[in-house]
Amino acid sequence: MNTFKNPVLQGFYPDPSICRVGEDYYMVTSTFEYFPGVPIFHSKDLVNWKQIGHVLDRPSQLDLEGTPPSRGIYAPTIRYHDGVFYMITTFVVSREGERQNFYVTAEDPAGPWSDPNWLKGAPGIDPSLFFDTDGRVYYTGNRKPPRGREYAKHNEIWMQELDLKTKQLTGEVYSLWEGALKTAHAQEAPHLYFENGWYYLMIAEGGTGFTHAVTMARSRNITGPYEGCRRNPILTHRHLGRLADITNVGHADIVKTQNGEWWMVCLASRPYGGEYRNLGRETFLVPFTWEDEWPLVHPGKGVIEREMKRPDLPDTPWETMEACDHFDMDTLRDVWNFIRTPHDSFWSLNDRPGYLRLRTKKEAVTEVANPSFAGRRQQHLSMTVQAAMEFQPAQPGETAGLLLLQNHNYQFRLEYGEFPDGRGIRVVKRTDGEEQVLGRMACDGKRLVLKVTARGQSYSFFAGDGEDSMDPVAEDADGRILSTDMAGGFTGAYIGMFTSSNGRESSNHADFDWFCYEGQD
Repeated sequence: MNTFKNPVLQGFYPDPSICRVGEDYYMVTSTFEYFPGVPIFHSKDLVNWKQIGHVLDRPSQLDLEGTPPSRGIYAPTIRYHDGVFYMITTFVVSREGERQNFYVTAEDPAGPWSDPNWLKGAPGIDPSLFFDTDGRVYYTGNRKPPRGREYAKHNEIWMQELDLKTKQLTGEVYSLWEGALKTAHAQEAPHLYFENGWYYLMIAEGGTGFTHAVTMARSRNITGPYEGCRRNPILTHRHLGRLADITNVGHADIVKTQNGEWWMVCLASRPYGGEYRNLGRETFLVPFTWEDEWPLVHPGKGVIEREMKRPDLPDTPWETMEACDHFDMDTLRDVWNFIRTPHDSFWSLNDRPGYLRLRTKKEAVTEVANPSFAGRRQQHLSMTVQAAMEFQPAQPGETAGLLLLQNHNYQFRLEYGEFPDGRGIRVVKRTDGEEQVLGRMACDGKRLVLKVTARGQSYSFFAGDGEDSMDPVAEDADGRILSTDMAGGFTGAYIGMFTSSNGRESSNHADFDWFCYEGQD
C-alpha cells in the first residue's frame, strides 16, 4: 500500500519529538505521572514504530512520589549528536521544586540512560536542544517575559548556551520570540533548526486544546531578530470546529529523511461521542515541503488526514504484539505502566511463574499515591479487554479487579471484594470524587474472568468463572468521564489490573493469569 493511517502512535502519546540517525528514526513522548517515564520508539519508515524501552526507567532518574495527576514529565525532546543521544524534559512539581528541567544521555537509545543532569536557572517548560554548525549547543524553553505578563498565559521563547562539560547553562540569555498572534498565549514547545541559511524557530501556541497551533519564525542569526511566517499558523485544525475528525493539532517536531523528504510529527486527538477525547493526545504524521523558504504543510490541503500518502521509505513493519499477555516473560512488556514511581516491590512475575502477582497494598486507586496497579493505554475507540484473576479477600475492604482510569477522581472499577453488603463483584463509577455503584453480582469464586467492552462512549462490564460463562454486571455506562474534557488534565485513559486493601495493612495478593486487549477500530 502507498498510504498510511494516522495516528501513527494510538492512544496517550502526546508531545512527540523525533530524530534521525542514518536510516533509523527515534521518537519520544510525554508520560506525566506514569512510570517508567518517556517511552522511546524506533522506526525505519516513519509509519511503523516499535517501542524499545523507556528513557526514565529507574527511581534514581524519576521519583514521582506525591506528583499530582497531569503533572510530572512534560514534553521531552530527543536529539543525537556525535555518537550520543540526548533527551531533555521538564519535571513539573518535582520533589526538588515546582519546575525542574533536566537532560539525560545514552549511547544506545534502548538504554541505559544516565541519571538526570539538573539545569540551574532554567525556568519554564518544554526545553529543547540545538547543536549548531560551529559546535555550540543551545537550550531553548519558554518563560514569563522579563517585563512581566501582559495577558493570561503570556510567554516568550528564550535561549541560552549549554556547556556540555559543566552540564549547565552559560552566557547571555536571549529573548527570541513571543509567537505569531498579537495576543498569542501558551507559547511553548520551541525547536530550533538550521536550513537554507536560516535558523528556524518552530513553536506551539494557543494552548494544547481546541485552539492549538504550530507557528514558525526565522532569522539569519541564531540570536535573532526572528520574523514570523506570513502563513502562520503553518498547521492547525482550530478552523475546522470542535467536532472535526482530528482536533487540537499542535506541538510538533520535524525530520528530514535520507531521501530528502521532510515530515512533521505532532500531537492531535480524535474526539468521539461529541467533543470528548478519551484516548488523549496521540501522535500524528504529516508531510511538508519548502516554499519561499518556509514550510508548507501538506501542500494543497494544509491539514492532517486520517489516511495519507506514505513516506518514500521502504515499508518496514515490526512483528505485531500479541493481544494476550500470559506473563511468561522475565520482565513486564514495555506497554505496562505504574501510577507514579514504585518504591517497594508490589509486583512479581517470579512468585508464581506464568502469573502477574500484585500485592495488596493499603494505597487506594482513589488516592494520589502509588497503588498496586499495572495498566496500559486505551488505544482504540472501541475495544474488548479480558483478564483471568485469582483472588480471595482476607478482610473487609480488600478488592481486586480491572480499573479504567483517567485519574484518581474519574474512573470505573470492575472489582471483586468484601463489601458492606457482602462478598461479590461490582462496578463503581467515580466522578469528581463521588462514587456510584452501577451494578452488583454475588460471587464467592476464587478464579474469575473479568471483561470490559467499549463501543465508542458506551462501556459495559462482565464477569464469570470462565470466558464462556460471562454475565453482565453493568452495561452501557457513559464513558465520557474518562476524557480530559470532563476530568481535566492532559492524560489519556488507561485500563489495567489492581488490588487494594483501601487503607488497611494487608499481606494478601491477586494473581493474574493473562490479560487480553483487542482494539476494534
